Amino acid sequence: MSDCIFCKIIEGSIPSNKVYEDEHVLAFMDVAPLTKGHTLLIPKQHVKDLFEMPEDVARNLYAAAPKIANAIKKAFNPQGMNTLNNNGAFAGQTVFHYHLHFIPRYDENDGYIVRWETKKDEFTPDTLKAIADEIKANLNK
Repeated sequence: MSDCIFCKIIEGSIPSNKVYEDEHVLAFMDVAPLTKGHTLLIPKQHVKDLFEMPEDVARNLYAAAPKIANAIKKAFNPQGMNTLNNNGAFAGQTVFHYHLHFIPRYDENDGYIVRWETKKDEFTPDTLKAIADEIKANLNK
């Protein structure tokens, strides 16, 4: 896609600091990193988001993910790592070429804030079963 910044990185018209590349995926340093080692992994095929991703593209992308995570771990020995994807504008996606962030975590003051407020009181076991059934009914549609 000609106006996609990640497609331009793949084709080489925009420089990047490559970490890993094969025929299906490219991993490179985030230009606005949160922590040391913050890396992006993208499919070479332009796919806007996870909703549009074919299974073979997902298979190839996620097959490379442990390689990237373990290389970061060996290089910098973080205390942990967040992997993050913002899927769709409402979820915070700003570049509409699927990308997976690898964010090494070194301490709790590194700038990454995870805020998770569960709604478990709103979801009874029966409600969860009904939700699961609805998702299952739509798996192969």
